[in-house]
Amino acid sequence: MFRAGSQTRFWFLAFLLCAAALWILKPVLLPFAAGMAIAYFFNPVVDALARREMPRWLGALIVLAGFALIIALIVILILPLLEGQIGALINAIPGYVEKARNHLIPSFEDWLERFSPEDVARIRDAAGQYVGNAASFAGKALQNVVTGGIALIDVLALLIITPVVAFYLMRDWPQLTATVDSLIPRRPYPIVKQQLDEIGMSLSGFVRGQALVCLSLGLIYSIGLTVAGLQYGVAIGVAAGVLSFIPYVGTSFAWISSIILALAQFDELGRIGFVAGVLIFGHVMEAYVLTPRLVGHRVGLHPVWILFALIAGIRLMGFVGVLIAVPVAAVVGVLTRFAVQQYKDSSFYKDPLAPRPPSGMP
Repeated sequence: MFRAGSQTRFWFLAFLLCAAALWILKPVLLPFAAGMAIAYFFNPVVDALARREMPRWLGALIVLAGFALIIALIVILILPLLEGQIGALINAIPGYVEKARNHLIPSFEDWLERFSPEDVARIRDAAGQYVGNAASFAGKALQNVVTGGIALIDVLALLIITPVVAFYLMRDWPQLTATVDSLIPRRPYPIVKQQLDEIGMSLSGFVRGQALVCLSLGLIYSIGLTVAGLQYGVAIGVAAGVLSFIPYVGTSFAWISSIILALAQFDELGRIGFVAGVLIFGHVMEAYVLTPRLVGHRVGLHPVWILFALIAGIRLMGFVGVLIAVPVAAVVGVLTRFAVQQYKDSSFYKDPLAPRPPSGMP
């Protein structure tokens, strides 16, 4: 019924309609995207319980109850500690700024005396412009996250809809995947199924592995910085662990915030070196132990590509974009590798005049 050209037009039109629907409905997508993320993350646990002859509805209910219990324990046990440390840090910032100003401004003024008044004016104008651009970018990014997500969805509705969506998705996961499988065109079915399997492996390998990396780094930094005697070490460790889902951001935050606070709090080089040792240990564990073992090198998602996808998701769709950025990056990455391989196997890449090996030889 469909020829190759009409099939191409059909799938291109379907893609455009899906993209338009996502763009139009993005103000109400947050609880559904969050529910899908929770279901995807915990579905293997439900599968394991189902293999033990437990009904899927009961397994999904147990998993959601366990997840809610973990969130409640975090709120009850950790949130007050974080709230106290963050509040104390905010109150201490003016004192740290004053201390830094007393130490740095004389040295900075001595350095500026080497330049002419015109050069000093240009340096100040350039610095002010860069600071203003950075603040503007950060403010717009935060505004996109807020206005694109939680500000347009009532928090109560989010708390109600998200677990309901997650429950039904985990309960009906086999039927949903079977339905999607039945809709794949039959002629290219083997190729499409192979690409979908690669997308699933890449996505699950990154998301679940990176979540464990974030948890491990949060514990390493929180415990290590607290043992080092750094004030607000738990707050820095938790924030660094959460931000580690974005490649480079968590480690950079831990280094910058910890070193600045160590310089402001300690006068002994040994204490500052202890803090630096904790940061080095965390970086080594992340680069050579946690990421290779928990995430692996075969997920096909380069850190720079993930960073770009997350920033683009924030700019385009706010907090919903953060939730769907990694799945979209996985899909685009797998399809790009497939397209490159098809190109290399085509006559556009190969030299048609190149001599072919004799028959019977590899």
